This record gives sequence, C-alpha cells and structure tokens, in this order.
Amino acid sequence: MTFQSRWQTIPEMVASAADRFGDAEAVVDGPLRLSFTELVERISCAAGAFAELGIEKGDRAAIWAPNSAEWIIAAFGLLTAGGVLVPVNTRFKTDEAADIIARSGAKAVLVQQGFLGVDYTAPGGVPVIDLRSDFLSSGTPFSRPVQGTDVSDIIFTSGTTGRPKGVMMNHRQNLRLYQEWCDLADLRQGDRYLMVNPYFHTFGYKAGLIASFIRGATMLPVSVFDVDRVVELIAAERITMLPGPPTLYHSLLNVTDKSKLATLRAGVTGAADIPVELVRRVHEELPFQTLATGYGLTEAGTVTLSRPGDSFTDIATTAGVACDGVEMRIADDGEVLVRGYTVMQGYLDDPVATAETIDPDGWLHTGDLGTVDDAGRLRIVGRKKDMFIVGGFNAYPAEIEGFLLEHRAVAQAAVIGVPDERLGQVGKAFVVAKTPADGSGAALTAEGLIAWCRDRMAGFKVPRYVEFLDELPLNATGKVMKDRLQNRQS
Repeated sequence: MTFQSRWQTIPEMVASAADRFGDAEAVVDGPLRLSFTELVERISCAAGAFAELGIEKGDRAAIWAPNSAEWIIAAFGLLTAGGVLVPVNTRFKTDEAADIIARSGAKAVLVQQGFLGVDYTAPGGVPVIDLRSDFLSSGTPFSRPVQGTDVSDIIFTSGTTGRPKGVMMNHRQNLRLYQEWCDLADLRQGDRYLMVNPYFHTFGYKAGLIASFIRGATMLPVSVFDVDRVVELIAAERITMLPGPPTLYHSLLNVTDKSKLATLRAGVTGAADIPVELVRRVHEELPFQTLATGYGLTEAGTVTLSRPGDSFTDIATTAGVACDGVEMRIADDGEVLVRGYTVMQGYLDDPVATAETIDPDGWLHTGDLGTVDDAGRLRIVGRKKDMFIVGGFNAYPAEIEGFLLEHRAVAQAAVIGVPDERLGQVGKAFVVAKTPADGSGAALTAEGLIAWCRDRMAGFKVPRYVEFLDELPLNATGKVMKDRLQNRQS
C-alpha cells in the first residue's frame, strides 16, 4: 500500500493547523500563551522577516538557542520562507558552533543572548539575531512555495568520533515518519506535551514540534531541565505527554509527592539501556498508561518503536520493531542496516562520507551492532567502532559498561580496547567512582573492581586495566567521546 500524506510540505502542514485546531492552545512558554491561529500568524510574519532579510528558497539559517516559543516561531517561519533549518547544539562552544555555521553556509544565526551565561557569536559576515528582539514580528505575512522533495533541515551529528556531519532530510520524509510516530507514541489531539528534549536534536524538533503540529498537541518548551520545575509544570499545566531519556523517569520516581504527576499518560524513551526494573516501576508507581521505547539516529530518524501490549521486558530490553516502510536487517558482522524512505538525502557537501554510509543497494550502515529476535524486535548491543576482539572473542563495551554500572560504587564507566601482546586487545575501563556520601562505603580500587568483574562476566570481557577519572569526556549531547579516551593511551 502506498502511503499518502495529507500534506506535501511542513509549511503546508503547519499553516493548516490554524484551520484544524483554531483557538486550541498551541504554545505555553512562561506567561506567553498562543492559540494555533495566533501561532500560525506569528510564523507567517516571521517568514516575511526572513524574506526581507534576503533569505531565498533553499538558503540556510541556523538557530543556536534553547527551547522556547521563539525557537518554534523562528524555525517554522524560516521553513515557510522556503529556507532550510540548521539547529545548533546550545552546549557547543563558540569554535564548535562556528564550524557548523560556516560549513552549512548559514545566511543568519538566531540566538538567545545570555543563555547559560554565553554571548553567542557567529563567523564574520553572518548576522546574529536575538530571538528576543522584534525581528520575528517585523515581517509582513509571507509564504514561498516549496516541494516535498526539497531539503527542509540539516542536523549535524553529535561527533563522538570526529567532525560532525550535516544530515539532510526533506519535507516529505519528516511528515510521513512523524505521522506514524504520533500513532505509535500515542500522541493525541489536545495532549499537553512537556518538551524537555532539546529542539536542536531530532527527538525534540521532529518527535516534538512537527508531531505536535500534526496532531494538535499543546507545546510547552523547557529550556533547562530542573526536576522541581518540571514537577511544578506537570501539576500546573496538567501535562499528559512527557518523552525524555531514562534519567528523566528515574528523577520522577524519586518525587516525594507523586500526586503532582497524576495527569501523565504517555512517555517515550530510548537512546540508552533501560533496566527492566525501571520500566516496571514506572508502570507501577507513576500514572503513565504507555511508555514506548525506540531506536533512531540522525541519518534515518526514528527506525523502531515498541508496540502497545509489549511486556516490561520487551520495552526495556529491545527498541521495538521497524516503522512502516522501513526495512532493517543485521549484517554478517552484526551491524544494523536500515533502508527505506526515512534514510537521509546524504551528508552536506560530503559525497565520500555519504557513499561510505549508504551502500549501492540503499542500505544505511548505522555503525550500531544489534540483534533481531523472531518477533522482529531490535536489540542494540553496542557501537561497531567500539567493538574489540580479545583472543578471537568479540567484546562489546556497552555490555561491559552495563555490568560495571551494577557495582554500587561506580557512578559512570566507559570501556575501550587497548593493545595486548598475547590476546591482540583487552579491555580498559575508565571509571568515575561514587563518593562515600553516595553510600558506597570503602574507596574503590582497580584490583577490587577487576576481581568483582571476574565473578560476573566471561573472562574475555573482564577489563584488564582500570583508570579512575573525576569525569568522563562528554560531547555536547552527553555521549562519551571514546576518541579522547583512546588518545590517553598514545
């Protein structure tokens, strides 16, 4: 069956929200409350401002700012003017952001000056516009025709092993995938969606904003995560939809007055191993009726999601089954391959990297290692580039790190393979220990941790070396930068 979207482009879909949802509340951001009609009017004026700035069809502009109503108006105003959105991570330092802004060819950068104490700048010659200025409201209502096959956004990868690459997606891909996401995640018209996932990330922008415009959900942006503030917002605004990383749900389980969470109905998580016990506790101790898990990547959006009726174990230990129109298979070396309409148009200005990632048969090589069970459920076991071979046995850092985190004195762990004369490679663990205040007791030693590991995992998996660090090197999206750890060995 051929899928037929109601709309060909994101601006067409967004503009229709005024007719579809009218006076229903679209955005709540502090004291600002806008209906869908009012929001679409502001987006149209922002489109005019971009056009008057000189943004032509296909021109790119960057948004380097936290979640806010202005981010929403700017992003969809830019798309309505025929532009291409380039979100930039708010945790990036000036040089990191400048590299992306320059390579994207952005004609302007929209910022929120002073956020996290930073004054945002751009490469010379690129205008910097404060979202809180009157720029977004300064234009005459405007729209410019675009096609479903036109690129709508370029989102740069998080760059754990090298320079971030710009992933190009088009309007039609985004609309089709996130219409299905709305169904699988149980997002409903009138839902009140608290958005803690950052808009610079696919999860926040596409599974957040695009999905909410499709379904008619109220968008409530959160600029900085603070659990007490989030709990107050849930209670005050009667939040029903709350996706986020597993740490979000851990935080909610520790809330003393859970009556404040009574309106929560649906959640979506992923991007990390999730203990079965966490999913069980969420269902037993929190009011969520559904908690979906999934797997995705910038280069292909959401690839898999769990399904209604999946067991606690299924939800916690697998990432669900492939979305409609998406093929998935496991290569001979264990790598997860994806093919279908969701696969990116390519990396910006990098045909070599595109050809290395998408093979001649259209399969996207994700770099993730996984297995698929008889029911088609995907389980991610680690990153291909992280795998090392100990005396002929494949060792997966993600699995070993999971074991290490079960030790009550281990706060964080990252494992890499290092050369070994006899076995070829062996594991080395970098560990951040909990402080005694965390109830861990005696100080943790390398010898003690290695001995503990020998009782719990196969010999080839046991790290031969342990190095304690005050903190792990993390990139701007919170992923451990394994290349930095490898560089410590040279």
